[in-house]
Amino acid sequence: MSWLLAFAGFAALIILHEFGHFLAAKWVGMRVERFFLFFPPKLWSFKRGETEYGIGWIPLGGFVKITGMNPDEVDPPESDPQAKDVGILERVESVGQQPSDDVSRPGEPLPPELRERAYYNQPVWKRIVVIAAGPAMNLLIAFVILFGLAMTADAATRLEARDIEEGSPAAGKLQDGDTIVSIDGIAPDQGGAKPTNDEIGERADSFASQINTHPCAEEPPVDGCTAATPAEVVVERDGQRETLLITPFYDADAPGLDDGSDPGRYRLGFRFDPAGEVPANPSVAQAASDSLDIMWRVTSATVSVIARIIDPEQREQISGVVGGYESTRQAIEVDARLALGIVALFSFSLALINLFPFLPLDGGHIFWSVVEKVRGRRVPFSVMEKSGAIGFVLILCLAFIGLTNDLDRIFSGEGFGVR
Repeated sequence: MSWLLAFAGFAALIILHEFGHFLAAKWVGMRVERFFLFFPPKLWSFKRGETEYGIGWIPLGGFVKITGMNPDEVDPPESDPQAKDVGILERVESVGQQPSDDVSRPGEPLPPELRERAYYNQPVWKRIVVIAAGPAMNLLIAFVILFGLAMTADAATRLEARDIEEGSPAAGKLQDGDTIVSIDGIAPDQGGAKPTNDEIGERADSFASQINTHPCAEEPPVDGCTAATPAEVVVERDGQRETLLITPFYDADAPGLDDGSDPGRYRLGFRFDPAGEVPANPSVAQAASDSLDIMWRVTSATVSVIARIIDPEQREQISGVVGGYESTRQAIEVDARLALGIVALFSFSLALINLFPFLPLDGGHIFWSVVEKVRGRRVPFSVMEKSGAIGFVLILCLAFIGLTNDLDRIFSGEGFGVR
C-alpha cells in the first residue's frame, strides 16, 4: 500500500503543478490544447471543449500544451514563412494528437483563427503569470502542508537519554529514559512556560557544548582520549534526582556543533531525545512563521548544493525522484506526519528547481519573457533553444547525480534516513 500511496502523492504534485498553468492560462484567455499527466504515447484521453485531457505512458512528469508557445508559430521567419524551429518538447507534447482545424501542429505556422489567443500573442505579464502559476502551486501546496503540520504539532517538554552506546562513559551510569536536568550546573531557564521545539533543540545544543568544554590533557587531542575532568550530570529517574560524574571522551569522527566548528568533539555516548510531548497550540502567525522559516532553510540549502555541485561532498547530498519516492514510501510506513512533511519539502524543492532560468524549466520561460520586454522585440526561438541547451544539460546532470546517489543508498543498504 505504501508504494501506491507514494506514487499517488507524486502524481498529485505533478497534476497540481500543471493545473496551476492550466488555470492561469484559462484565466488570462489563452488557448489550452492538452492537459496530460505523464508524457505520450497516449494511454487514455478525452476531449472537452477545446482541451484534450489525458494520461501518457511515460511517467516522467506532465504537461499543459498551450497554443503558440513557439514564437515562430505566431510570427513565421520572413526568410521562409513555412519553416520554423521545432523543439523536442514541442514534438513530444504533440505525439498522438489528432489533426484537426483547431489543433496547432509542429512545423506549421498557426492559422489566423488560432493566433489571437496564442501564448506569444499575449502581453508579457500574462505569459509570466501563466508560467509562474505552476511553481506557485507547488509553493502553495508546501506552505499549506507545513502550516497544517505546525498548527497540529506537539512540543517536547524535556530531554531524555536514549541510545546509550555500549562501552561508552555513559554506559552503566545513565539509563535509557533518564531526564537530563542539568550538566555542570547549567540548566535551561524553565520560567514556568512550556518550551517550544526550537527551545528544546537549543537546550540539547547547550548541553552538548558544555560537555565539549571538558578537554583531554594532551593537545591536540587524539581519538578516544579521556577528558581530564568529569562532567556533572543531574538526571531525574523514577521521580528522584541523581547526580552522576561522567568523564567525556574525544570522538574525532563526531560532527561539529551547530556553531560551525570542525568535526571532532567530546561526547558521553548517548543521544538527547525530545520527550514529554504536549500539544504546541501555536498562534496562526507563529505557525506561518515556522512554515516560512523551513521553506527559507530549504531554499538556502538547495542553492548552496547547486552552487557547489563540483564538490564531491555536496554532490552526495543531491537526491533524485527515486530517493524522494522511496523516502516518502518509507515515511508512510513509519508516520503519516513525516510522510506529509517529505511531500511538502519535495513540492517546495520542485518549485525551486523549476524557477531556475533555463529552458525547458518554467524559470527559463520567465527569463526569456523578461528579456523580450527589455529589448522590446521577440527573441528568435532558435536563440532560446540553443541557450536552453545549457539548462537541459544541467537538468540531465542533476538527474543523473540524483539517480546515482539514490541507487548507491539502496544497494548499499544505507537507506534514506527514515527510521
